[in-house]
Amino acid sequence: MGFVVFVNGIVILFTACLMGVDALLFHDTAEQFGEGFLLTGLVGVSLCLAASRRATGLEQRHTFLLTSSVWMTAALTGALPMYLWGMTPADAVFEAMSGITTTGSTVMSGLEQTPRGILLWRAILQALGGVGFVVTGMALLPILQVGGMQLYQTESSERGEKQLRNAAAFAMATLVVYLGLMLLCGALYALGGMSPFDAVTHAMTTMSSGGYSNYDSSFGHFDSGYLQWVATVFMLGAGLPFAWYIRAVMRGIWRSEQVLMMLRSLGVVIGLLTLWLVLADHRPFAEALRLVAFNVVSVVTTTGYATTDYLTWGPVAVAAFFLLTAVGGCTGSTAGGAKAMRWVILARVIKTWIRRIRHPHGIFVVRYEGRAVSEEVLSGVMAFFVIYVVTVSVLAVALDFDGLDFSTALSGALTAVANVGPGVGGIIGPAGNFATLSDESKVMLAFGMFAGRLEMFTVFVLFLPRFWRAF
Repeated sequence: MGFVVFVNGIVILFTACLMGVDALLFHDTAEQFGEGFLLTGLVGVSLCLAASRRATGLEQRHTFLLTSSVWMTAALTGALPMYLWGMTPADAVFEAMSGITTTGSTVMSGLEQTPRGILLWRAILQALGGVGFVVTGMALLPILQVGGMQLYQTESSERGEKQLRNAAAFAMATLVVYLGLMLLCGALYALGGMSPFDAVTHAMTTMSSGGYSNYDSSFGHFDSGYLQWVATVFMLGAGLPFAWYIRAVMRGIWRSEQVLMMLRSLGVVIGLLTLWLVLADHRPFAEALRLVAFNVVSVVTTTGYATTDYLTWGPVAVAAFFLLTAVGGCTGSTAGGAKAMRWVILARVIKTWIRRIRHPHGIFVVRYEGRAVSEEVLSGVMAFFVIYVVTVSVLAVALDFDGLDFSTALSGALTAVANVGPGVGGIIGPAGNFATLSDESKVMLAFGMFAGRLEMFTVFVLFLPRFWRAF
C-alpha cells in the first residue's frame, strides 16, 4: 500500500512541476498556476515522505488500486488550476478528466478569448494521458488480465524480450516513437500556416487522440485542406499500436491483423460515406473525401476533432457516426473505444459458433495472428463487451433520469465510455459542448470517461468488498 501512495505522490509532484512551467510561460495565468504549483507540490512531497519507508512490494491487488488511483489523482490535480482560474468544481473536474483520459469533451466556450496558459494546460493533460495509456495498456492491463488483454501481453512480451530485452527499454522506445511523431506533426502543422502555439498544442492533442482545440469550431477553424489531411494521417497514426511501429523498424515486420482490419474497415466506411455525401449533398468528390476521411478517422480513433457538423449530412451519416463511436483504435495505441483486436476476436468467435451450429461434430479453433486463442482470453473479450454495453446502458439511464433527452443521454454515455468527445444531437454534437448539462450529469460523465479509459474491470473491481478485505 505504501508503494501506491508513493507513486501517487510522484504523480502529484510531476504535475506540480508542469504547473510551474506553465506559470513561467504565461503571465496572465501565472497566479493560478503558481498557487497550484505550491499546493500540489506540498501535497506531493508530503505523500512521498510519508510513504517512502513503506514503498516496498507490489502485489496484483495493489496494481489494480495503483492504476485507478494514479489516473484519478492526475485528473483531480489537473483540475486545480482551472478551478483557481474560475471554473466551478464540477466543470474543472469534467474538463481535467476529459483531458487526462483524452476524451476531448469540453464545457468551455469562447476558446479564442481563453488565456493561453489554460489552453496549453488542456493540451498538456491530453499529451500526458495519451502516453500514459500506451504504457498502461502495454504494461499493466495485460498483467491484470483485463478484458482479454492477456493476448496482447503475449505479443508485447515476445517483442520486448527478442527486440529490446527489457521493459524499460521498450517503454523508452515507445516514448521516442510518441514524441517523434508529435514533433513531426507539429512541424507539418507549422509548415501549413499554424502559429507556433497552435502547432504545438494541436500536435499534442492529435497524437494523444485527445481532440482539444484552441477554437470553438475545433479543427474546422483551419480552412486548409493541407492541414486537415495532415491531421487525418497523424490521427490514424496515433490509433495504431506503438509496439507495431517498433516491431516494423527493428524487425521489418509490418503485418498485424488488427491494423489490417482497422485500415480495411476505415477504407470501406470512408468510401461509402463519401459516395453518400456526393450523391445526397452534391459535394465535389475531393471535398467530400477530405471531410469524410477527417471526421471518420477522428471518431474511430476517438480523437474528437471536427471540421464540420457532420450530423447535417443526413440520417445515414448520423447512424454511421453513432455506430463508429463504439469502434475505437488499436490495442496499444493512444485511442480509446473497444479496440480493433477485440472486434477481430468477436467476429471470429461469431463465425466459429455459426460453423459449429452447421457442423456439430467439427473441431474449430479461434486464431489470432496465427495462434490459437485460449478460452481464458475469449472469456475476457466476451466479458468486456458485456460490461461495456452494461456500463453505457446504466450511464445512459442515469443521464436520462437527470433530464436529458434519449439521444443526448445515450450518445453522451457512449462517447464518455469510448473516450471519443462529441456525441450526437444538438446539445453535445460536434457543433455543441457539455456546458449546459447539470453538475450531476457532468460528474457521471466524468466517471464514465474514467471507467472507459481503464477498460471498466480495473475500476469496478475496487467496488467489491472482497477486494478490500485482502488489505
